[in-house]
Amino acid sequence: MQISSRFTIAVHTLLCIARFSGSQKVTSAFIAGSVNVNPVVIRRTLGQLKEAGIVLVEAGVGGATLARPEERIALLDVYRAVDCVQGDLFSFHANPNPECPVGRNVHAVLDGEVAAAQHALEQRLSETTIADLDAEVELQLAKEGSRA
Repeated sequence: MQISSRFTIAVHTLLCIARFSGSQKVTSAFIAGSVNVNPVVIRRTLGQLKEAGIVLVEAGVGGATLARPEERIALLDVYRAVDCVQGDLFSFHANPNPECPVGRNVHAVLDGEVAAAQHALEQRLSETTIADLDAEVELQLAKEGSRA
């Protein structure tokens, strides 16, 4: 199973807004050019982020801005905003055989493990903000400059 690309598209979108909103209008077409997707995908993403209170979007060509400081937007907020996964990250097969010693005990031995894995993912996402990633972009840009 793979988490939907909606998450990485949403993070990319927020990084574009954080980086460019002070110097130009950040429209869905502008962001789509960076992400290399159709602007409709970005408009849908912006709608989800707006509904979650992460961005503000002006109608027409007004552009998008962050609704709160980038230091206060955790990756977990983004993950939840774009509905990457409905409910639990791991889906369990429906009917393990109760007549089999493994089948009747698989939930007892596996449920806690997959719950812990999901918790670890969510914990990690809660520790990283858009500001953290924007700082990493800045470091990458500095490295590119030193190679020139």
